[in-house]
Amino acid sequence: MPDCREVRRICGFLSVRQSRLHLDRVTDHRDRRGRRWRLDTLLFSTLLGIMTGQKSFADVERLTANLSTATRRLLGIRRSVPDTTLRDALSTVEPQELRPILHGATRSAHRSKTLSVDFDLPFGVVSMDGKYVSVPAVDDQYSQLVTHDADLGRLGGRIGTMTAVLSSCEARPCIDVYPIPAVTNEMGTFERALDALLAAYGQLDLFRLVTYDAGACSKANAQYIRDRGLHYLLSLKGSQPELSYWAQLWLGRRPLEQADAVNIEGTGHAQVTRRIFLAACPAAPDGWKHLRTLIRIDTDTFDRLGQPQTETFYYISSLAIDRLSPEQWLTAIRRHWAVETVHQILDGAFAEDDRPWVLENPRLTLVVMILRRIGYTLLTIFRSITQRSDERRQEPWRCLLQRIRDAVLLATASVLDGLRPRTYDTANC
Repeated sequence: MPDCREVRRICGFLSVRQSRLHLDRVTDHRDRRGRRWRLDTLLFSTLLGIMTGQKSFADVERLTANLSTATRRLLGIRRSVPDTTLRDALSTVEPQELRPILHGATRSAHRSKTLSVDFDLPFGVVSMDGKYVSVPAVDDQYSQLVTHDADLGRLGGRIGTMTAVLSSCEARPCIDVYPIPAVTNEMGTFERALDALLAAYGQLDLFRLVTYDAGACSKANAQYIRDRGLHYLLSLKGSQPELSYWAQLWLGRRPLEQADAVNIEGTGHAQVTRRIFLAACPAAPDGWKHLRTLIRIDTDTFDRLGQPQTETFYYISSLAIDRLSPEQWLTAIRRHWAVETVHQILDGAFAEDDRPWVLENPRLTLVVMILRRIGYTLLTIFRSITQRSDERRQEPWRCLLQRIRDAVLLATASVLDGLRPRTYDTANC
C-alpha cells in the first residue's frame, strides 16, 4: 500500500504525463451529434486502465467508477466511463494517429535527459523485432489469416507490430511501434518501419546502431540501414547460408581460451558463462561490401537436470571491429534482447496475448496494442529513472501496476494539494 508521499508522486507523474501526451491532437472521427465525452478523456481513461493492470474495457469502467474525488479532479475524469462508450469511440481511431503520441512521449523524456546512453556503450542503440497477437478475426488489413477450419467454422488471424526499443537506455523504452500490414511480414515491413523511426527521431541522434534478429537479416535490409547512415548488428542463422558458412569457417575453430572477452553471471546451476570471439571480415561476400565484423558467442548454461549445455550464436555488423571493445560488443548483443524482454512484459504483466481486450475487431485491437506500448513506455521511465530507490527500480511489474492503481483510488485532496489539475471543459467532458 503506497504512503501519502508516494501517492502524491504517482498522481503528479500521471498528471504531468497526461498534459504532455497531447491526446487532444488525435483526430475525432465520431459524428458531432451525440458526443458526450471528449476523445482525449476516453483515450487517457483507457491508458490509465492499462497502467493500472486492467484487462478489459469493463475493468476500465469499474476503475473510473472507483476513482477518488481528488484523482477525478486532477485527471479530469469526472465520472464513470461506460465501457461501451470506450469501445465505440476507440473503434473510430486511426491506429497510425496514435504513433505520434508515443513519439511525443519519447521526445519529452529526451528533453528531460532521461534517455541518456548507459556508460557501457559509446552511442545509442535501437533494437527492433516483430510481435504478433492471435485473434479469431481476419480483415486482410490489420489481421492476416493463419488458420481456417471450415468444419468448425473458425478463423485464426494474427495482428503484427514491429517494436523499436531504445536498448542503450537504462529504462529500455519502446520508442516506436509500426503495424505490419496483413499482406506482408517482418522482412517486408522493415524498410518502412526504419524510415518511420528516422522520420520521428532523425534529428535527435538517439541511436547509431540498429540491431535485429535473423528475421530481418538480408542483404537488402543491411544495405538499407547503411544507406540511412546507420550501422547494423544482425543475428545470423540458416536464412543466410553463405554468410553462416564463412562465419563458422573464420570463427568456428578458435578454442575457448582464445575468447576476446568472458562474462560470468550467477552461481551454481544458475551460472551463465558467455564468451565472445571477434574477427574482422577478411573478404566480404558478394553484395556485403559494408560487412566489417563477424562475431561468435558461446553460452554455457545448465539444463533443468543440472547437465551442462553450450549454445553458439553468430552475428554480423557493419561496425569496424575496433569501434567497440570486446566487452562493449558483448553488451550490445545482449542489449538486443531488451526488445524480447519488452514483449515478455507485454505478455506477462499486461497479458496482451491472453487478454487482448478485443477479439472481433482487429483495428480496435491494434489501437489498444499501441496504447499499451505507450503505457509501458511511461511506466518504464517512471520505474527505472524517475524513482530514486534502487529497490523500487527492481520492483516486479505486477507490483508497480498495483501501486499505480492503489494511488489513484486512495488519493485525497490534502495529499494532492498544490498539484495543478488538468484544464477541464465542463460543457464537453
